[in-house]
Amino acid sequence: MMKLTVDKEKINSTIEKIVFRTMQMDEPWEWPMGVAYYGVALAYELTGNQSWLKLLRDRYDELIALGLPDWVVNTCAMGHGLITLYDATKDEKYNHTLYEALAYLRERAPRFGEGTLQHTVSAKDDFPEQAWADTLFMAAFLMLRVGVRDHDKALINDALHQYVTHIDFLQNQSDALWYHGYANQEKGGERSHMSGFYWARANAWAAYTMSQVGKILPEPYLYPPYMEISCSLRDQLASIKTLQTENGLWHTVLDDTESYEELSASCGIAAAMVVNGNPLHSKYVQKALSGICGHISEDGRLLNVSGGTAVMRDLAGYREVPKTRIQGWGQGLALAFLVSVVKYSLSEVEA
Repeated sequence: MMKLTVDKEKINSTIEKIVFRTMQMDEPWEWPMGVAYYGVALAYELTGNQSWLKLLRDRYDELIALGLPDWVVNTCAMGHGLITLYDATKDEKYNHTLYEALAYLRERAPRFGEGTLQHTVSAKDDFPEQAWADTLFMAAFLMLRVGVRDHDKALINDALHQYVTHIDFLQNQSDALWYHGYANQEKGGERSHMSGFYWARANAWAAYTMSQVGKILPEPYLYPPYMEISCSLRDQLASIKTLQTENGLWHTVLDDTESYEELSASCGIAAAMVVNGNPLHSKYVQKALSGICGHISEDGRLLNVSGGTAVMRDLAGYREVPKTRIQGWGQGLALAFLVSVVKYSLSEVEA
């Protein structure tokens, strides 16, 4: 097992601050809060705090009553919170809305190649035949969670297929790092990784969601795609650990030391290490814990989180994305990391 020194009281207090600040955000039914509410749901599941469940339930009820936007890959991210709300309340409206998202992904979402989900952010088909690492969190991970819960083998297999094809399209086999995106059909018929940078948050989406597969899928070794997912994660983390900064963080472009240290990616990467549980990663997680906690404000904001980022044209595009505002994905990934640390420390005690 990993060996971590954890001040659980301090971390639990920090989790509480982040939850309350997150629930003060006024954002619509979209992926930023899909990630944020996933983190809040994890915090509720860890603590059983009914006041946090009520905050989550009230917000979802309000958004559902106002009417939902078109289903696209990004809006499906809100489904993560729906899973927790249904499990906690058995209110069928949460399942009904969740199944609307799943019906979109199964039946209407644009796909290319051998069934890879195209990353969609609106109904305008903004990025035709493009695969982004973001899709793994917004859609594939959601599909896997519901498939396991419902014993839906077809949904499980589709989810695993998304992981494997995204690995094929986005992971560099030589160093195991992930590109931000892949274009299956650019002008002139070329296929490419577009600008071809190792964007840190893309690597976080990949690492964190891959780390979850073996934890939530019963008998994962009986699924051949799991072997590829597990090895992909193993190789990625072995490479990514070498790029950790002295501050315990990762640059927004992983191998570009001139780009700023970015906190949402650092949280996602460190959370993946915790969930994966490789004892050789203990010192990297410990260092990340110190670095990340040093970037959480007294009012519960994760600081230095880059804004929403498309596949940028050049390195300057990534370096110049602002990092001054609170962002839902930063809040959610901070909670995912801190909850994973507490859960791991509790498992050490039980062992």
